[in-house]
Amino acid sequence: MEPLPPCSAVVGIDAGLTSLLTLSTGEKVANPRHERADRKRLALAQRRLARKAKGSANRAKARVQLARVHARIADRRRDFLHKLTTRLVRENQAVVIEDLNVRGMLRNHSLARAISGAAWADLRGMLEYKCGWYGRDLVVIDRWYPSSKICAACGHVAASLPLNIREWDCPSCGTRHDRDVNAARNILAAGLAVSACGGGVRPKLVSQGGRSPAKQETQRVTAGIPRL
Repeated sequence: MEPLPPCSAVVGIDAGLTSLLTLSTGEKVANPRHERADRKRLALAQRRLARKAKGSANRAKARVQLARVHARIADRRRDFLHKLTTRLVRENQAVVIEDLNVRGMLRNHSLARAISGAAWADLRGMLEYKCGWYGRDLVVIDRWYPSSKICAACGHVAASLPLNIREWDCPSCGTRHDRDVNAARNILAAGLAVSACGGGVRPKLVSQGGRSPAKQETQRVTAGIPRL
């Protein structure tokens, strides 16, 4: 593997479920949902396995058929992620992502299946070693950075932003934001700030009335290039 020629492009990435990735350029990469596409085939193979007598030759054949369905899903997902991460690394000198707590998110049983199918951990792993191969930089922003709540235009921090709100208007400057695109732009800005300053950054949290409360807790943003 040889380093790619340097380029000036940088990109921030916000991971999601409806859109697998949202880039700071405004591009949204749709989630292919490979597991959902083969869910009927997977359920059928599981039922056939359950009907077979334990220890029988037919059960061994059914187990192989079920394994093939799982392998098909995994191979399609891996192929998609390889093509996506290779494109991101080739087109950008630096890639900025969030440090997601995937294990903690899987405790939400309503979204656990969709989160597992998104394979965010595999995506990050591919970005890590491909950036090392091709001489690119990967910057990881702390998971507590409120990227969705910050207005990318003026820096105002919303008090709360439920997950069902996909678009919102900044009460300070009036800019209308797409939730995911705004988050990706804030992730990029935080990554560039950390790269320039070489340390942590603290976002300024402001209450709705415009004044910071006396005991306002600020969340530190940290970043670093993971070890390969």
